[in-house]
Amino acid sequence: MTVEHGVEPAIRSDARRNRALILAAAQRALAERGATVSLAEVARRAGVGAGTVHRHFPTKTDLLEAVMQQRVDRLAALAADHLTDPDPGTAFFALCTHVIVTTPGNKDLCDLVQSDDGWPRALLRGAGNRFHRALGALLASAQRQGAVRRDVVVTDVLDIFTGCVAIQRHRRAVDPLAPAVALILDALRAHPSVVTERPAADRNETAEGNETSAPCVVCGSPVRRPATGRPARYCSPACRQKAHRLRNGSRALTAGR
Repeated sequence: MTVEHGVEPAIRSDARRNRALILAAAQRALAERGATVSLAEVARRAGVGAGTVHRHFPTKTDLLEAVMQQRVDRLAALAADHLTDPDPGTAFFALCTHVIVTTPGNKDLCDLVQSDDGWPRALLRGAGNRFHRALGALLASAQRQGAVRRDVVVTDVLDIFTGCVAIQRHRRAVDPLAPAVALILDALRAHPSVVTERPAADRNETAEGNETSAPCVVCGSPVRRPATGRPARYCSPACRQKAHRLRNGSRALTAGR
C-alpha cells in the first residue's frame, strides 16, 4: 500500500497536536479536580474523542505520569536557562519561588509520585534526575557568587521545597508568597552576619590541634586551652609565678598605705 505524499507527516503532526492538547487539558483538570478526574473529562476539555486519549494514554496512570514528567522537564529546562543568567543568586531564588508557587495546584500529582505503588517509573525518574542536575548546577553557581550559604546542598533545597509547598497551600489569598516561605528562603542567603563555615586560616589553633584561649595576661603570648576545667590565663609556669609576685607586691603596697 502506498502512502500519498504529505499524508503521513500530516498524521504525525495531528498526533503530536492531539497529545499536546490532551496533556494541557489534563494539567488543568488535575489542578482543579485532582486525580479523580476521568479520561472522558480530559477528552472533553481537550476537544478530542475518548478513543484518541486512550490511544495516547491507555490508562490514567500513563496520563498522570506524562503530565508530571512534562512539568518536571519544564522545571529542568527553566533551571538550565537560569544557568546563563548574569546574576545566579537572583536566578536561584527566582527558580525556588517559581517551584513553590506553582506546585500546590499539583498536589495530587505530587502525592502519587511519592506513593509506594511503583512510582516513579523510569520516564519520570529521568525527568527528576535532569531537574536535580540543573538545580545543583544553579545552586553551585549561586554559592560561588556568594549569594547562597555554602553549607546548603541540593537535597536540602528539595526538602525545603516539600515543606514550603505545604505552607504555601495555606497562604492568605492576598499573599502571592506565604510570609513563612519568604523567611525560609531568606535563611538560604549568605548573610554577612551569619558564619556558616570558618576557613581553616581563621581558626586560632595550635599545631597540635588544640584551640587557644585569650592571650597570656602577663606577656601576651598564646595560651593553650585545656581539654577540661577553667580556661588557662598564663602561657607558662614562669608567667604564673610572675603574676603571683605582682599580686603579692600590690597587696603589700595597699597594706602599707
